[in-house]
Amino acid sequence: MTAVTKRSALTRLSTFVARRRWLKTTLLLGPPLLWLVVVYLGSLFSLMAQSFFQLDDFTGIVERTFSLDTWKRFFDNPGNVPTAVRTLLMATAVTLGSLGIAFPLAYYVARYARGRIKTLLVLGVLIPLWSSYLVRVYAWKTILSNEGAVNWVLDHLGLGAVVDFLLGLPFIGGNSLSTSELGQFAVFTYVWLPYMVLPIISAIEKIPRSLLEASSDLGAHSPTTFRKVVWPLAIPGVVAGSIFTFSLTLGDYIIPQIIGDSSPFIGLSIYLFQGVAGDLPQAAAFSFVPMAIMAVYLTLARRTGAFENL
Repeated sequence: MTAVTKRSALTRLSTFVARRRWLKTTLLLGPPLLWLVVVYLGSLFSLMAQSFFQLDDFTGIVERTFSLDTWKRFFDNPGNVPTAVRTLLMATAVTLGSLGIAFPLAYYVARYARGRIKTLLVLGVLIPLWSSYLVRVYAWKTILSNEGAVNWVLDHLGLGAVVDFLLGLPFIGGNSLSTSELGQFAVFTYVWLPYMVLPIISAIEKIPRSLLEASSDLGAHSPTTFRKVVWPLAIPGVVAGSIFTFSLTLGDYIIPQIIGDSSPFIGLSIYLFQGVAGDLPQAAAFSFVPMAIMAVYLTLARRTGAFENL
């Protein structure tokens, strides 16, 4: 086949496709929709089906017959509810802590930083993402240990007693910051902070400066302008960032193993059910807990109207 014949065939084919909108739409959306249905929804269906199987206690083999025994054992396990509550509280605390740190930084970067300063600040947010997740977590375990940099600095500032007081509080206590829930919160916040900063920067940069000038011309002071103009328009970025930090904390199982007192989290429990106990049905049943929590969270976020502006 000559080059001219090939071009002629391609031209006829492209014309044929272009004149049939349904075919063009099918070719464009077919592969991603197929991937979504087969891989994503298929895996969720497989997960749901797995939760209705049961593990033979004698042979350790999953019996693929429909049974509610796994769900009964799941609800009868007294440790599942405290694990879910602990994870939910930590995810909420990390989301709020990340927001408290990220918003002022994002606001400065979006509104005031220019040129090289803005580039350096954005790079400072992104650089931690370029290193290994495990390396960062283990580095923080060393930093938060009794012989680590944090305690060394606080001791030299005369604040060592503050750390001892915090470690003596309930829900925070431990032998050191690296084995406490306070240290766990700090590491979670550090690891997921970039996912909160970047969406907020994007949202604030989209706010027209004319709105801020109009607010000022109408006599509004800076706090009023922030409360009436900036914050409502920045909510889409806040919601997007909170979805990342909240969901990632819910499912993480590495940090709870390395930092803290090894109290079980949802992700860690699922990992132990699947990897150590080999109880795949129980792991599948527990997997629906974070999925249900995120479904409720996304529903509430959608009602704010934030998704419409993302």
